[in-house]
Amino acid sequence: MKSYRKELTLSVPSRRAYVNITQDVQKAITESGVQEGLVLVNAMHITASVFINDHELSLS
Repeated sequence: MKSYRKELTLSVPSRRAYVNITQDVQKAITESGVQEGLVLVNAMHITASVFINDHELSLS
C-alpha cells in the first residue's frame, strides 16, 4: 500500500482566521502520485480545527 505525508505550516495575520487550503491539499495529492484512496487532513494544534465545506461557486 502506498502512502504519502505532507505537513503544511500556516501563518495567519490575526488570532482567528479562515484559510482555504483546498489547492494545497490538491497539490499534495498530485505530488503523491496516489491514484485512489483517502486523504486525512488533521489540525495538529489543540486550538486549531479543520472545517470542511463543499465549495460551490454558485453559492458565492
